[in-house]
Amino acid sequence: MTEETDFKRASHGVWEAMASGWDARHAYFEAVARPLTERMLERLDPAPGATILDLAAGTGVVGFAAAELVGDGGRVVVSDFAEGMVASAERRANELGLGNVECRVLDAEQLDLPDGSFDGVICRWGYMLMAEPGTALKETRRVLRARGRVSSAVFAGPEENQWAAAPMSVLHRAGHIPAPQPGAPGILALGDRERVEGLFEGAGFTGVQIEAVDFDLRFEGMEDYWGFLTDVAGAIAMLLQRLDEDQKARVYDELAAERGVGGEQPFELPAKSLVVSA
Repeated sequence: MTEETDFKRASHGVWEAMASGWDARHAYFEAVARPLTERMLERLDPAPGATILDLAAGTGVVGFAAAELVGDGGRVVVSDFAEGMVASAERRANELGLGNVECRVLDAEQLDLPDGSFDGVICRWGYMLMAEPGTALKETRRVLRARGRVSSAVFAGPEENQWAAAPMSVLHRAGHIPAPQPGAPGILALGDRERVEGLFEGAGFTGVQIEAVDFDLRFEGMEDYWGFLTDVAGAIAMLLQRLDEDQKARVYDELAAERGVGGEQPFELPAKSLVVSA
């Protein structure tokens, strides 16, 4: 088994485990990341009747918003490689009565879809987590029609996303994880604009545009933030779950001290994503 296959297998397990947490916070992500969703769809600019593919869609927040734009004559395929995410998205699409949405289990790095079958592709916070984002982008280009567009979002660098960088730093200082390897998949893996642009151009895209979008992650207190990290934050969550209770308590206390928060006092942490479109 190759290193890439090992990673994909582990990643699949992570996101299956996160599905219930993302389901519980569907409305939360819909609200806090609305500026990002709106900008992604502005850059995609889908016409009524268009066919759209939503990759690594989680519970379908962006895909459902796209479905409103393409109307009854259009179609949106909301996809994820985690079956639990797709099940959640399908249930919500049915509850909302979205007859133009289809939910499918799809691997973005090996899409079981014909060439040139979509007018647009959206992918929020997905490419950065993939073992081979360049391969995924080539697959994205393959399934797009000649004039099709992609609009995606990845998180910017650690200084602009301390909500994620700080826990990783605490875990590293405590000896629980090694220093991050350059180019390795992760929440902040595609924060370098030059690398992102190169990946898109290498996949055959032209006219790549990159824009920063700021938003705030809101928490009711330190317990809420900790729940966010342990229930939805992917690799961070799985690392925390491996610790014993004493180790978790020390990480919790150091993170609270570093963030300057505690108890049930509400607070916000800034986040920044890069909207990459072509």
